[in-house]
Amino acid sequence: MSKRSTFAATENTATIAPLPTRASLRKAPSEGARIVFDKVSKKYSGQAQSAVNEFSLTIEPGEFIVFVGPSGCGKTTTMKMVNRIIEPTAGSITIDGTDIRELDENKLRRKIGYVIQQIGLFPHMTIAENIATVPKLLGWDKERIADRVIELLELVELDPAEYANRYPKELSGGQQQRVGVARALAADPPVMLMDEPFGATDPITREKLQDEFLTLQSRIKKTIIFVTHDFEEAIKMGDKIVILGPRTNIEQFDTPAHILAAPANEYVAEFIGSGLNLKHLALLDLADTELGPLDAAAKDAASVGIDATLRDALDAVISGDGQPIFVLDANEQPTASISIEDIARRLAAEVEAMDTDQALETDEVVK
Repeated sequence: MSKRSTFAATENTATIAPLPTRASLRKAPSEGARIVFDKVSKKYSGQAQSAVNEFSLTIEPGEFIVFVGPSGCGKTTTMKMVNRIIEPTAGSITIDGTDIRELDENKLRRKIGYVIQQIGLFPHMTIAENIATVPKLLGWDKERIADRVIELLELVELDPAEYANRYPKELSGGQQQRVGVARALAADPPVMLMDEPFGATDPITREKLQDEFLTLQSRIKKTIIFVTHDFEEAIKMGDKIVILGPRTNIEQFDTPAHILAAPANEYVAEFIGSGLNLKHLALLDLADTELGPLDAAAKDAASVGIDATLRDALDAVISGDGQPIFVLDANEQPTASISIEDIARRLAAEVEAMDTDQALETDEVVK
């Protein structure tokens, strides 16, 4: 599914995401905040070197930034310094111009959503009570809390009448993760920190949660720092990616497309690994591709929705023994076909365009 799509994917179809409910229209959500890291370091007692060394980065309001790198590079440590679960040793972090050290740490954390791999729901509380945790701490009245719980359950596509009074153990792993996201959004924070939030789920559930969250982010527009070790996940989720080396040295900070097209150095190229062209296909929309005629696909051929990526299309073509497949329009009706040759032509054109852009940039630098 395209990263910018506002559709929720099923196997080969697309359904329009539900319209906002009356509850969600009562108050426009707060959008993201600007986060600035200025020479932030973290050195633990007894260690010769800093775990994080003079890390500087600016994240603009509403950006979805992914920290990716090998284990031990400091990506989670850096993220946890934003809500002061880990205190910086040196440097500063500001949110909309306010240094986080000027704020009470508990009040700070109530203004920052936090989603972790282990989810961390309270087992003795109902789903509604879990979501209401931070609003209660902020002193919201009961009616406001109840409205917010309903609004958030609807937002993450869990029926309040069915799920509000259940306990975490009565939900699947994917449903629990949705509740974790709802709880993180409860006080409508401008910033969300997400530490490998989908890592503990099976591949099918993980992909569905990723797609759902991207659709959700297109509506809520929070500033998000998302930590993962999976580069495939990074290129799918992020507006921009920070590839980190040892001690959080920023090896490259750019859009997924630019990183795939022009790795900054050998470290980045090795981290990305083989199959760059396949990874790039995940960034290309099928809707922007020149498609084949409808009759090129056999009557019993597989199909893919027009909102899919070329990587989705390639997977479906390969599953169909390499033969052309149908492309379905928004009404789930066959409208064209796509073949390996069509995909190869689009990819070749993209690579040629990137080479041309790079050559022009080089000429500008020389001038």
